[in-house]
Amino acid sequence: MGKGFFINKTVGIVGIVLAAGAIATIIALSVVYSQEKSKNNENEVKPTGAVTTPVPTTEPSNEPWDQWRLPQTLSPQTYNVTLWPRLQPDATGLYIFRGLSSVVFRCVEKTNLILIHSNKLNMTLQPTLTALGSKPAPIIESIVMHTKTQYMAIHLKDELTAGESYELYTEFVGELADDLGGFYRSEYYENGVKKVVATTQMQATDARKAFPCFDEPAMKAVFHITLYHDPATVALSNDKVNITVDDTFVTRTTFAPTEVMSTYLLAFIVSDFGFIEQNIDKLQIRIFARQEAINAGQGEYALSVTGTILKFFEDYYNVPYPLPKSDQIALPDFNAGAMENWGLITYRETALLYDEEISSNGNKERIVTIIAHELAHQWFGNLVTIRWWNDLWLNEGFASYVEYLGADKAEPTWNIKDLIVLNDVHRVFAIDALASSHPLSSKEEEIQRPEQISEVFDTISYSKGASVLRMLSDFLTETVFTQGLQNAFVYSQPIWYVAINNAVQSVQDIMDRWVLQMGFPVVTINTETGQITQEHFLLDPETKPDRPSEFNYEWFVPISWTKKEAAQPLYWLLQKTNQVDQMKISGDEWVLANINVTGYYRVNYDNENWERLLNVLQTSRQSIPVINRAQIIDDAFNLAKAGIIETTLALRTTLFLASETEYMPWESALDNLDYFYLMFDRTEVYGPMQTYVGNKVEGLFDYFTRLTNWENLPPGHTDQYNQVNALRVACSTGLEACTTLVKTWFEQWMENPNVNPIKANLRSAVYCSAIAAGGEKEWNFAWEMFEKATVASEKDKLRAAMACATEPWLLNRYLKYTLDSNKIRKQDATSTIISIASNVVGQPLAWDFVRANWEYIFKQYGGGSFSFSNLINGITKRFSTEFELQQLIQFRDDNAHIGFGSGTLAIQQSIERTTANIKWVKKNQETVLEWFINPL
Repeated sequence: MGKGFFINKTVGIVGIVLAAGAIATIIALSVVYSQEKSKNNENEVKPTGAVTTPVPTTEPSNEPWDQWRLPQTLSPQTYNVTLWPRLQPDATGLYIFRGLSSVVFRCVEKTNLILIHSNKLNMTLQPTLTALGSKPAPIIESIVMHTKTQYMAIHLKDELTAGESYELYTEFVGELADDLGGFYRSEYYENGVKKVVATTQMQATDARKAFPCFDEPAMKAVFHITLYHDPATVALSNDKVNITVDDTFVTRTTFAPTEVMSTYLLAFIVSDFGFIEQNIDKLQIRIFARQEAINAGQGEYALSVTGTILKFFEDYYNVPYPLPKSDQIALPDFNAGAMENWGLITYRETALLYDEEISSNGNKERIVTIIAHELAHQWFGNLVTIRWWNDLWLNEGFASYVEYLGADKAEPTWNIKDLIVLNDVHRVFAIDALASSHPLSSKEEEIQRPEQISEVFDTISYSKGASVLRMLSDFLTETVFTQGLQNAFVYSQPIWYVAINNAVQSVQDIMDRWVLQMGFPVVTINTETGQITQEHFLLDPETKPDRPSEFNYEWFVPISWTKKEAAQPLYWLLQKTNQVDQMKISGDEWVLANINVTGYYRVNYDNENWERLLNVLQTSRQSIPVINRAQIIDDAFNLAKAGIIETTLALRTTLFLASETEYMPWESALDNLDYFYLMFDRTEVYGPMQTYVGNKVEGLFDYFTRLTNWENLPPGHTDQYNQVNALRVACSTGLEACTTLVKTWFEQWMENPNVNPIKANLRSAVYCSAIAAGGEKEWNFAWEMFEKATVASEKDKLRAAMACATEPWLLNRYLKYTLDSNKIRKQDATSTIISIASNVVGQPLAWDFVRANWEYIFKQYGGGSFSFSNLINGITKRFSTEFELQQLIQFRDDNAHIGFGSGTLAIQQSIERTTANIKWVKKNQETVLEWFINPL
């Protein structure tokens, strides 16, 4: 017997919290949806007349310029930055920008050293230092550029005076490269004419590529931005235009000073884009994109939801939107999904542009959720900001949670908030169940170098952060959670405050266990004895976590549960095990825990309760909420993967799908069966497995045939997704009625390329199935349509579908295309390789390709690129043999001198996952084969 505590969620928690006057203050912070840095250009721009500065070749030392963090001796106050990007190449073929910048800073502690970030910039004049107080500025003795730590070190003859302010002035030139980081260029063609855009992506450490700056999130300042540009173009930045001065050859646009903000949130763009706008309560809202896209109405949907979402967040935070305008711009080349620059949010075209005729329901959802994510950051991240990147999860996890709330406000009929379970909770479980996972919050000293910073922009920060905050909101109630959040803006600092009385512990005590240690528990309920236990869930129980935990991998677990449809009071499991007599059952009763998957944990039961749940699924599945039908499947498959329950028990959770028509259970099942395909699609298991899945999906295919005749949209948002699942899986398992449909539609399109008869929602599935069933003719037609497509979402569908080809030579040719940015944009290269690797025919080809070209890929696409971890995980997820494991280890060792950048942790995770796969296949292959032959 041990400690435990029951409490009615609504009455108990709210009553205790509010009666005690406690504030559940959440967290004040921020950071951003994406980031992706490139180290594409190792060659620096060397303009004639540039001041040359020596680069040290000494080994690292304890000197401040060899440290990755700035000393706290100086504090920036204001910047004046003037930039002139050239949108035509110079005589050497380079695109460059010229700039001048002055930063006013205060000396906090006396020092004879100015350290300021500068990366790939060449000073064209000697920097100058001016004193703004009564004492003269010290003389500059020397200037040294430290390329490794990306500092310009200015050594002074005498010390700066503490409390005094100074101004540092620099003139410089940099390359407007196509590396997708810092101040870079994006290219596209319109009516056969090449167009160039000068744009930015500063997060996390690339503002220093645009101008010398104190490039850390806590070193906020006010920025005065001026851009010189061609009169035929428009300049944008974070704030509104203050003044524009034209002459014959150049326009000078000066912007109003920004709010006090971090360098990573800066943005400035020069383009000839078009825009649409509306004004809501004196707030100017604009959507910018290629003129062709604007003329086609592709920005209308984004414009229609932005005002609604902004108003929602004003109410949610209880803080007015702090800027006079909200610009959003779709860029042809952008490595991230979107970036929340204050007042000027940048997006991939697929994340902002929507075409009513061509874009799918999924495209529409992606747009509204990403817009909500980025608008959430305009307060949480931009107004209140994290001090350092080790707490990135607070920024990204929070935005990843509330994006569902904002999207739900814009599209209230979609029931979109439920999808966080599939999109985030189940997704991150797979990573957080590895011994090589990491906590949400790391120590500052663990996150220092730019590539380490890039590495924390991962699924843990986004999806686990969202999942844990959703759990917190649920057990506190959304009202109390929001109240605490609003107080974060009042106090402008991170606070966890006592929110529940001593019987349950404080919010601090509860959340520390979810934030400061990696992983999550599996809660096991024995309904015969009433015993309830928690254990750290690991996919391979024989592994040990890479890091110790001060909490010994125990959590304070909020358990919501029912007993045969009767909701029970919330139960807190506060230790390893406890006796809970209320959870004993008899007769036809059954227990179901973690209702609607609001808790971040998995659930296991005694065999008798599992059997009762399986029976309920078969006989009266509506007794179990839709989300929990998905949960039962996902928990069972992963418990089986870890060897906690039998694999056949997990497979039996799919038997009821023959009569299931809801999206979430089907999607959960397909996600988990995908692992079986990855492990067995090169073995004798594949045939019987295809037969089983085909039999189950036939009923779903027939359901949508009757409901829609494949000509109409189903009524519900998730019903439309399930219609796609029905078609995709029916075709992939060889259902004749499906393959006939797909071939007919694709052939009709090939006969008349100007009229696509395939419904927008179904295109991804149809394109893939038709190309897989076809050959060179179908592939070449898809490539031709890809090159002609003017809607980004359509290009994405075709690009992914071409990876479905089954002829190796076509896939090898396609892999080579990824190294040619004229064929496949750099932003899409890694995702294209991953798509090819997802194809059983393409996987070994992609693996060989990446190994052969790793050095080139690493240098061209940036060691700090967020997509590197996705690339490594994507090309190795099918690995399940000792030979593949040794190849993976060899790949790691052979390329250690090159490095893996933000993919470093992914290499270790892939080795761990492959080792677990080998054990699992060896143990389960024969049993799985027998079960698929005779499913019971």
